[in-house]
Amino acid sequence: MVVKSASRYREWLVRIKPFWALSRTPHALLDMAAPILGALLVLGGFPSVGVMVLGIITVFAGYTAVYALNDVIDYRTDVKKVNAGGYDDSEAYLDGVMIRHPMAKGVISISQGVCWVALWSMPAFIGAYLLNPVCVWIFLGGFGLEIVYCRLWKVTPFRTIVNGAVKTCGPVAAVFAVKPDPSTVFVMVLFLWIFFWEIGGQNIPADWTDIEEDRHFQAQTIPVKLGVERASIVALSTLILTLPLSIILLFVSPLAFSPYSFLLIVACNLYLLLLPAQALYESKHRRQAMALFNKASYYPVAILSVVGIHFILRNVLPLSLIHI
Repeated sequence: MVVKSASRYREWLVRIKPFWALSRTPHALLDMAAPILGALLVLGGFPSVGVMVLGIITVFAGYTAVYALNDVIDYRTDVKKVNAGGYDDSEAYLDGVMIRHPMAKGVISISQGVCWVALWSMPAFIGAYLLNPVCVWIFLGGFGLEIVYCRLWKVTPFRTIVNGAVKTCGPVAAVFAVKPDPSTVFVMVLFLWIFFWEIGGQNIPADWTDIEEDRHFQAQTIPVKLGVERASIVALSTLILTLPLSIILLFVSPLAFSPYSFLLIVACNLYLLLLPAQALYESKHRRQAMALFNKASYYPVAILSVVGIHFILRNVLPLSLIHI
């Protein structure tokens, strides 16, 4: 009985793995750090346990649904790219840790992909409503903008602006989930910080990775339409803007940060964003675009770690020492 149960469990893991790949779960888990960070910074501390648990479930469901939605909307485009030999050299690419675009490669069907999106959308909507009905509208906006972004593939390179807005939806919704009336300045700084990080550290490098296939199909991405020279300048410029915005974000938070925290934030910006972007600007090489994407993907986690450690050292440890 135990052996049979273990066998069924392994079989289930094999069957479910392509669906996690559809949602790019390793990348989605990293992106979840941004909403958690937004909630922590706007409150100046952690919310109640109930809100934290519900929030994490909602964020996970939302990111799982939206990432899968991208592949559902882009299904025909991805099939064309696969048939043209694309998505095969992703061993050094974070989004290639699991199968890239499993629907387009025939691993799962389009109907299964749609059901997967619907399955995770339900807890995301319910959780968003329970946290704050405003979050539902932000979630719907993110869904709608993701569809628009995919449809603009052959229309305009400025679709990257739409993508930047999509990525801000999670952190902004998290702010309203824990604080119904947040500071307008805080929300604006958070929005711009995530927006520029997404464009320079994620969207442009990701499109650069698929540049040959996109050229073949005359896609209107920034690397294809503007050329690699100007694309590298845009990526570097947006990431340069990310640095002062990350500092300002700490200043507008209720948390009081030490000089060491600001130094660590600057170090994160340099190591994960600016130095890889500089390397891409100098080399114009596709592999450097992959390296920038990979390192930039860890940026929210790194900033969350700095803020979390600062909060624990400043608030939690002193209290625990008092009770020793």
